[in-house]
Amino acid sequence: MNILVIGSGGREHAIVHKIKQDGIKNIYCAPGNAGIEELAQCVPLKADDLDGLLKFAQEKKISLTIVGPELPLQAGIVDTFTAHGLAIFGPTKQAAMLETSKAFAKKLLKTYGIPTPAFEVFDSSADAIDYVKTLSFPVVIKADGLASGKGVIIADELSLAISSIKDMMDNRIFGDAGKVILVEEFMKGVESSYFVISNGNTFINVASARDYKRLKDNDLGLNTGGMGSISPSDKLTPELEEKINVRIISPLMDALRKEGIVYKGVLYTGIMISNNDPYVLEFNVRFGDPETQAILPRIESDLVSVLMDSAKGKMFAESITLKKDVGVCVVMASQGYPVAPRTGITIEGLKAAGGKDTFIFHAGTKNEKGTIKTAGGRVLGITALGEDIKTAREKVYKAVNSIIFEGSQYRRDIGL
Repeated sequence: MNILVIGSGGREHAIVHKIKQDGIKNIYCAPGNAGIEELAQCVPLKADDLDGLLKFAQEKKISLTIVGPELPLQAGIVDTFTAHGLAIFGPTKQAAMLETSKAFAKKLLKTYGIPTPAFEVFDSSADAIDYVKTLSFPVVIKADGLASGKGVIIADELSLAISSIKDMMDNRIFGDAGKVILVEEFMKGVESSYFVISNGNTFINVASARDYKRLKDNDLGLNTGGMGSISPSDKLTPELEEKINVRIISPLMDALRKEGIVYKGVLYTGIMISNNDPYVLEFNVRFGDPETQAILPRIESDLVSVLMDSAKGKMFAESITLKKDVGVCVVMASQGYPVAPRTGITIEGLKAAGGKDTFIFHAGTKNEKGTIKTAGGRVLGITALGEDIKTAREKVYKAVNSIIFEGSQYRRDIGL
């Protein structure tokens, strides 16, 4: 079996690592990174080069393509591959609108009575500003489109709400993602992430997780793509997970079918727990990053079999079984991230950092003549498994402390 993984981050390294454990020998990754190239053959094709990826998959007789990032899904890679008879794991362009358009997702939730914070959608900054002047604070300002996990602002006063609206809609700091915005009710509670995999008819549970978006300890600093994660979430009880399945996931799948949309792939639901009830904050239509790095090392079952059944719309031959261990992932980022990350810095201590139940997942790295250097904002995701959160934290920070590159940034409170 030949497998192609699309992407170049820590999420994709975790996917390649897992399917290698599942016994898959012929793995390709486009474009990959310095860590992935130790496990798979990296291919110099960008994740959104649909024509190049299709040609490669046909030439190499790829049995299954696994899409990591959201951009190729937004571009319709699943539609393209499926039209050519190729098995590919992920949702169609239409189904991917659950992530690529927050307005689409929220309107769907409202129409079908699925619990989510109250909201209004705007395509005029003047109208949005007039609206927020009538509200009490805090409120949440969201760019409608994809913004690399950074298009959400919690405004605790009117001046920040107005400046955020102008930045998104008029100054276009997130490009076309901010042409339309949502102004959403701020809901108090605790957040978690919940993952399922669907084959278009049924779904199976994967795992829960909790991620840490802010750059610095105690949730301070700038918003990022994610500075760490734990799995399972310490905020979700079995009772709450059952509520999520019954009140959110099942009704959502029914709603999509009524709208003529077949959803195949992983669905990542951002959940707010308020007064012991779950509400949808957002959807992602792919494995999260860095949640995947904490989840996949916990999976005992054959992941490739599950992904293939999903891609082909078949009944799942097996469910996802998890180790009892807790997974903790700490992201090490470049100096200057998330604004202007510094690249080209030599990374030392990688070989000494690994160990039993400790995994070094590369993200923004490159191999220059045998020397591993930084090549992006989030550089590494260090994951450790432990019988409890304390044990996993001890393992992961021991590994983090043995890795050195100038200007590295990481949080010290992941899992606390």
